[in-house]
Amino acid sequence: MCLLLLKSLYYMKNIYSLVDTVSIRRYNPIVDTVSIINKEVDIMFKGTPETIAQRREEIVNACEQLYQTMSFKDITLKEIGNVTSFSRPTIYNYFHTKEEIFLALYELEYERWNADLENILNSDQKYNIEQIAAQIAHTLEKREQLLKLLSMNNYDMEENSREELLVSFKTAYGRSLGLFRSILEKYCSEMTEAEVNDIVYVFFPFMFGIYPYAEVTDKQKKAMEDAEVDFIYQSIYQITYNCLIRLLGK
Repeated sequence: MCLLLLKSLYYMKNIYSLVDTVSIRRYNPIVDTVSIINKEVDIMFKGTPETIAQRREEIVNACEQLYQTMSFKDITLKEIGNVTSFSRPTIYNYFHTKEEIFLALYELEYERWNADLENILNSDQKYNIEQIAAQIAHTLEKREQLLKLLSMNNYDMEENSREELLVSFKTAYGRSLGLFRSILEKYCSEMTEAEVNDIVYVFFPFMFGIYPYAEVTDKQKKAMEDAEVDFIYQSIYQITYNCLIRLLGK
């Protein structure tokens, strides 16, 4: 009976979040117990936009930390909660699924890449084709995590995230498309608009395959040797540079 009462109070608290809990306590001391059990439920309502952004950032950073040593499938909301100051139920106030957290990390990685692309675009240097290919290849060499996310979990992250979060992610992705296109238009001015678009829509799908070819595990190498596959191992930089050189006509 007591447990049922506690559950009822929990749901009432979520629905009537504006109730004066101080006056309730005067008549129902059980609310004190409920407020202890559910003290984190109200965090979302009490936080300022800045505080909410900071908490979201903390959750994403925790996910990024785990992703350095764990796979996507092994990372859970519980694992993420263990690395933050929040419990798993509190995380639901900010992200509804694990995929939404990864999508936010994915968006962050695109924004980091965008910053490097902007530096190339705004540079006063006059790059030739070999140099611009090298510059772009260096930016992706720094974004191993972006390439890892691209190659492994793109569909799951997008399919299991709310539309507003997906739109925010697509905005960052769209900026990458635009910056890449602008770089080609600036430094390869002899190309037509159609040629630039062709390169953009060949290179961006190509990016999905860079990580698996560059970051090969010992187990995979052993399997390749046993299968007698003559495979040439290349770095992220080498794969990206060679692709761009060919796309740009050299």
